[in-house]
Amino acid sequence: MTTATSESVGAALSGAESVSIISHVRPDADTIGSALALGLALRGRGVDVAVSFSGPEELPGTLRSLPGAELIVVDDALPAAPVAVAVDAANLERLGRLQDVYSASDTTVCIDHHVSNEGFGDLNLIDPTADCTAALVLDVLDALGVELTADIATCLYAGLITDTGSFKWARPASFAVAARLTEAGVDSAHWSRVLLDSHPFGWLPMVSQVLATADLDRDACDGAGLVVAVMGTDLLAGMDWEDGESVVDIVRTAREADVTAVFKEATPGTWNVSLRSKSVVDLIPIARSLGGGGHTRAAGYSDTGTPDEVVGRLRKALQ
Repeated sequence: MTTATSESVGAALSGAESVSIISHVRPDADTIGSALALGLALRGRGVDVAVSFSGPEELPGTLRSLPGAELIVVDDALPAAPVAVAVDAANLERLGRLQDVYSASDTTVCIDHHVSNEGFGDLNLIDPTADCTAALVLDVLDALGVELTADIATCLYAGLITDTGSFKWARPASFAVAARLTEAGVDSAHWSRVLLDSHPFGWLPMVSQVLATADLDRDACDGAGLVVAVMGTDLLAGMDWEDGESVVDIVRTAREADVTAVFKEATPGTWNVSLRSKSVVDLIPIARSLGGGGHTRAAGYSDTGTPDEVVGRLRKALQ
């Protein structure tokens, strides 16, 4: 792996006539916010910029109002560019159908904060001590000498506030970043509501049905405890997929369990699994053993089968 600095990434971007920026599949606020912030900054420097992510999921509604969203193109319209940047993707596979576009570019850059990321670009700016990829993008923008406009700061703030759980598990450096962003003009109260506290009414009965499936195993994880909940495809009808993502933060409040797992059925028999831990269990080896990755306290993976089969495989991996 070629380790990069914000300065070396900035140097690679400063001379590019066009740049393609790629977010990970099932894009969240950190990957999209990072991509749009970088895209806006480069566009301001006269660079031809396009941002995309691989489907089939659409961009969640709460993210469509971020500044710079007009830079996003459908995945099959994203060109291979002299420079391609992957943001917040822990591995190449997280780019989905855009892996080939990324790899076909003359220079590939990976900017990420997942500890499981081993580096898959020509230049790899990876810092697991950063709370979000947006903070690393800010470093790159500083290296480029880009003015921190309110629009760019808003995109970065989206990644910061969501990946720190509204600063519940933020490191000290993140508060300094937040100060810079809000001083640049971010309406923090507005974006906190939009990104963290806004759901359709149907989300309420959906949550109640998911919570009804919750099961607690106090002895799992060597006594640290595990709580599991299952969400079938029918429960998310008429909602963005991100509305299902938020459920894990409710389930994880169970004080008897250090580990939380929420199984979300994307299509019949195909599951996306969100893992969270509070303070004891390292989720990375668990997620890796099941084909996924992530952070020590937040990870995930995909699986196929019946609810009993996929839950059973997780329980076996925890033994």
